[in-house]
Amino acid sequence: MTSWIPLESNPEVMTKFLHKLGVPKDWSIVDVYGLEPDLLALVPKPVLAVILLYPLSKKGDNSLEDKEESDKGEDANTTKDPDVFHMKQYIHNACGTIALIHSIANNQDVINLQDGFLKTFLDSSKNLSFTGCGKLLMESDGISTTHKVVAQEGQTEVPSEEMQVYHHFVAFVHKNGVLYELDGRKSMPINHGPTSPETLLEDAARVCKEYMARDPEEVCFTVLALANSDAAAL
Repeated sequence: MTSWIPLESNPEVMTKFLHKLGVPKDWSIVDVYGLEPDLLALVPKPVLAVILLYPLSKKGDNSLEDKEESDKGEDANTTKDPDVFHMKQYIHNACGTIALIHSIANNQDVINLQDGFLKTFLDSSKNLSFTGCGKLLMESDGISTTHKVVAQEGQTEVPSEEMQVYHHFVAFVHKNGVLYELDGRKSMPINHGPTSPETLLEDAARVCKEYMARDPEEVCFTVLALANSDAAAL
């Protein structure tokens, strides 16, 4: 199976990656320093997506294939809303890029995406299935090359493409009044209940807290947001 260099959970690196792909500089990835109201209030608005990096369970197999099979029966909180863009992860260590793509793809009505590798990818993915979008990413040399270049610009030592990674990115977005969790290793988007553009950050923070409560001894969680850069400058 194809492997990429893992993308560091670094707002500067992830923002540079998005801008190279054609996302306007009005939008950037910012840190969410905490999930309590006073710290959430520091995040610039509007927020279009929240990205969570969390540790995978050390129990059992974390392979993409086994995870996909195990989720087929989880339908209590799933949805088939055709307006939600959701793609399968076929590439090891691509979860950071896929979380960013999920964040942008589900906000194209707000983000004026410029011509570039990402716009070409999303235009080509129209009418494709969950698996079709995932396979298309494997064929997108522009995105994969950009990922490889930017992934080597982080602050930590660059791991090899073959190194086992025990952390995973997921994205939370608002679509049609619902908070969706988008994970390329799960066969369906996960419906986390009602939200709005104004309350997306707070509602996603609630779900992030639930992730943390499952593994209270673990501290390696990172929360990021796709937010307006002009607001950040203010």
